[in-house]
Amino acid sequence: MTKISYDPRYPGIDDLIKKAKRRIPKFAFEYLDGGCNEDVNLYKNTSAIREVQLEPAYLAPSQPVDMKTELFGHVYDAPFGISPIGLQGLIWPGSPEILARAAFEHNIPFTLSTVSTSSIEKISEVTEGRAWFQLYHPAETSLRDKLLERAASAGVPVLVLLGDVPSFGYRPRDIRNGLAMPPRMTAKNIVQIMGKPGWALNTLVTGSPAFATMKPYIPAGLNMQKLGAFMDTTFSGKLDEARIASIRDKWKGKIVIKGIASTSDAEMAVKLGIDGVIISNHGGRQLDAGEASVQSLQRLLPLLSGKTRIMIDSGLRSGPDVARVMAAGADFTFMGRTFMYGVAALGKE
Repeated sequence: MTKISYDPRYPGIDDLIKKAKRRIPKFAFEYLDGGCNEDVNLYKNTSAIREVQLEPAYLAPSQPVDMKTELFGHVYDAPFGISPIGLQGLIWPGSPEILARAAFEHNIPFTLSTVSTSSIEKISEVTEGRAWFQLYHPAETSLRDKLLERAASAGVPVLVLLGDVPSFGYRPRDIRNGLAMPPRMTAKNIVQIMGKPGWALNTLVTGSPAFATMKPYIPAGLNMQKLGAFMDTTFSGKLDEARIASIRDKWKGKIVIKGIASTSDAEMAVKLGIDGVIISNHGGRQLDAGEASVQSLQRLLPLLSGKTRIMIDSGLRSGPDVARVMAAGADFTFMGRTFMYGVAALGKE
């Protein structure tokens, strides 16, 4: 029988959430914890996964447990990885490097967002060239090509094209906390920071969170309002079939599209010969009226099965959740908030 190792202080994800909430400023916690609009899709993601029931075969011959999973020619030690998260350093200073290092040490994939607070080059160094890179598609082809060249030079094996953010979701929690575009630092936020000395000290050591990969392209001296306008304009490049095909021609590694949730998008991915799809609704942060990710998986499975690698994120919070969605047809899974709750609660620990 396999012995499960755990920390008795934090036997479940809820324990980490409670500690994270105590440890980081409210605006940072709500940025991590929140969805969009009324958070309907956010909660539906998890509740729908919990509706998937497994049939146990207790009396079948026992076999050694082996969670190793092959994906794109690499054998990972578990069938889950770490989803890309924007502005990770706002939640906990240095968190991209902390998670990337942990992913490398435990042989699971880590995906860096274009708008993370660490650069492609830094994360590639930490992971010895194993990290995946998620591309927010820029409006200008020249900027897109520069990002692709940097990713290729850094040895990125898998390029993830972000498909489900044609525009940023309406997120009331972030708006109330001054984290909309353009962001603003309010007196209330300053008071929150003063009450979280650990977060404040670590931020002082690592520096204020910034878009590290995008730093070479952001004009110097922009105030917060102009930075917001710059980012909004820069990433107004919605993905479409022609743009995906153009990237397919340029990128020599594996390509995954993240944010597949409709029949037409699934059919397009297959038509273009995309290596894998991540069925996702951006963790409930984009379309509050959308279906749960596992519902999309179940509906799209007949279109995708045997034609591309099928992955999923949005709503997974535990080992049983991973088992549920894999039983529902996923080849591999990703989690974002779940890992970030751990870093926010424990830092490097």
